[in-house]
Amino acid sequence: MERNVAQIALFAALIAALGLIPQLTLAFGVPITAQSLGVMLCGTVLGARRGGLAALLFVGLVAIGLPLLAGGRGGLGLFTAPTAGFIIGFPFAAFVTGLVMERLSGIAVGWAAGIAAILGGVVTLYVFGIGGLAFVLGKSVTEAALLVTAFIPGDLIKAVLAGLITAALFRARPHSVLSRS
Repeated sequence: MERNVAQIALFAALIAALGLIPQLTLAFGVPITAQSLGVMLCGTVLGARRGGLAALLFVGLVAIGLPLLAGGRGGLGLFTAPTAGFIIGFPFAAFVTGLVMERLSGIAVGWAAGIAAILGGVVTLYVFGIGGLAFVLGKSVTEAALLVTAFIPGDLIKAVLAGLITAALFRARPHSVLSRS
């Protein structure tokens, strides 16, 4: 139990730490950050339940005002901003990433983690992000989806990195990749 809590807290801190990498804010108000890589790693390393809880802890800390999002942002006001869908989607994305990772147990860890990161950390997160953008900006789902295409190259790179990092961790410490235990 204590180990699970520590791992969940550690990965919430990882998401926060990845927010320290300078962001690039696009014209429609959504920044490109490294934090989605942390969400992907929550799922690929911790699995569905723990990974989702780590991302949920992070979102909870942001909601109470801690400046943990890229650019030092935090607080309830972010849930009415163009980034709201992405923030709300973090726990779901981590959960789906972990679930896919757990289901792909017959595939090599690196490949499974890359596939899981794309399905959970990109596709699932985009569903929430596009919905949030459409709602907050008053755009159609198609218009919001077109805005999000700017993120695709970077997010695919992050998915590959998640696969490589998870595979390296599995080689070095197989028992630490809980999605495989």
